Amino acid sequence: MTDQYADTILTGGRVKTSSGWADALTVRGGVIEVTGGREEALRRRGPGTRVVELAGATVLPGLHDVHVHPIYAGVRERRCKIPQGSTLADTLRIVAAHASRAAPGAWVLGGQWDTFALGAVPDRTMLDAVAPDRPVLLEDTSGHSSWANSAALRVAGIGPGTPDPPGGIFERDAAGNPSGLQRETAADLLALSAPKPADAEVEAALEWSLGEMLSYGITSFTEAAVGFTAGPRAELLAYTRLAARGAVRQRVRLCLVWSPVDPLCEEVIANRNRYASDHIAPDCVKIFLDGVPTDSHTAAMIEPYEDTVAGRDDEARRHGLLAIAPAVLDRAVTRFDRMGITVKFHAAGDAAVRAALDAVEAAREANGPGPCMHNVGHCTFVAKADIERAARLGATFEVSPYLWQPSPICSDIAAAVGPAAIERVWPVREMLEGRTLVVPGSDWCVVPSVSPWAAIETLVTRQRPGGGAESFGPSQAITLDQAFDLFTVNSARQEGMAHRVGSIEPGMLADIVVVDRNPFEVPITQVHATQVKMTFVEGELVHDADADAHAHARADAAGGPA
Repeated sequence: MTDQYADTILTGGRVKTSSGWADALTVRGGVIEVTGGREEALRRRGPGTRVVELAGATVLPGLHDVHVHPIYAGVRERRCKIPQGSTLADTLRIVAAHASRAAPGAWVLGGQWDTFALGAVPDRTMLDAVAPDRPVLLEDTSGHSSWANSAALRVAGIGPGTPDPPGGIFERDAAGNPSGLQRETAADLLALSAPKPADAEVEAALEWSLGEMLSYGITSFTEAAVGFTAGPRAELLAYTRLAARGAVRQRVRLCLVWSPVDPLCEEVIANRNRYASDHIAPDCVKIFLDGVPTDSHTAAMIEPYEDTVAGRDDEARRHGLLAIAPAVLDRAVTRFDRMGITVKFHAAGDAAVRAALDAVEAAREANGPGPCMHNVGHCTFVAKADIERAARLGATFEVSPYLWQPSPICSDIAAAVGPAAIERVWPVREMLEGRTLVVPGSDWCVVPSVSPWAAIETLVTRQRPGGGAESFGPSQAITLDQAFDLFTVNSARQEGMAHRVGSIEPGMLADIVVVDRNPFEVPITQVHATQVKMTFVEGELVHDADADAHAHARADAAGGPA
């Protein structure tokens, strides 16, 4: 009978199963049916079966990214894009070129910049020199600081008498005037005056990013902050429109941003299920607890920062900013936990991580054990005592294993906190030894590429992709098997899908990738170069590198886009 035939057979390569290695697998109805030898698989071949000859390629479970900003990444591709690590001279040259092409009165928007790479603390006068007549607003690499020229400050009505907003800082010059450098909510306040991308731009940005992630084998992801770029309604509309026409192939969890001072957040959360579909689950809330442990000193730290900030000697300079009062946070997390909504915290500093765990503990005490695996995100620094505590509470640590030395943002972090703290930066080994669930998040486009293969390698080496003389927290290195588990079985548990995805075995959904090398057999410093040949979601081929290459070649020959 035809319903006994496989839809797809992959054979002639190496298949990583949950119990070892196989030579072939079969898929029927979107589900993995058989893993084993070639002959066993081909017995299920029928008239309509697609047989993929792997020619020695490797088949792995689809990978997961539990912290990514696809709309943000796609929009940035279309703006004033400054390569990470650019010097001040190169940055100003790029800004000047964009300003010269922009329409009269149009804003120049983009990024990214880092103080370490610039070689100086930026201020408005630097941008004024190359773009005096139009507003310029550039985000830093972290997305937590912005750099504006005088025209942008004027349009936003920001001047010497403008107070710092709660949870934010307008850096000031010696005369008390805003310098053009904004931190946290001050950056948000200024951004309100800049034009938001149109709906069509948001949709195109998301579609491009979805394809980019599939090309790296990412079959599930968590959108970490809906509304971060274009506002929640515009971004939810983009997801629902693309889903309605079948363009969202991955499984997607949406994290809806919540703030105690923004009533729109509550409205969006209350209406979250209007945006749900087969591949989209809007069942997560994002809460920003602090900033970043760079020259901004906005990550909330238990111990004081080691370096100084010119013109500032306040509590934030010493210990950073905790954005939400503990009592307010505890009540919110307890309420969301009761509603069955998972909370993802932005918590880069160890004091913010502790506040997040305090809130999870309050929720557990009020509601008892529950299914929500609340997720403490970034975890750049975590106190040792809080690692054991997280395991006891059933909280998840999400780490950002894409940022390694040498890179400008890591140099900023190292200068801010000092070498002793860097020894335990992203303490992944300690987390795993403490039996805490650990998952990875790229935070793309804070990082220039969403590739999980570089992250898998560098979790093992704690060096830049390809290896190098410098390392970042080498005592926290883990094994390749552990690193791979973060992106597969661990992430599937976090997403509540361990019964469906995360491993290759009969009965699991056929979310699988075919890669050009076996990452478990090549030198570790070559893992980052892994190329994805094919990506399948529920047995459907959703990315084919060879077909894409042929399409681009035909387009180039015809003189048009693919």
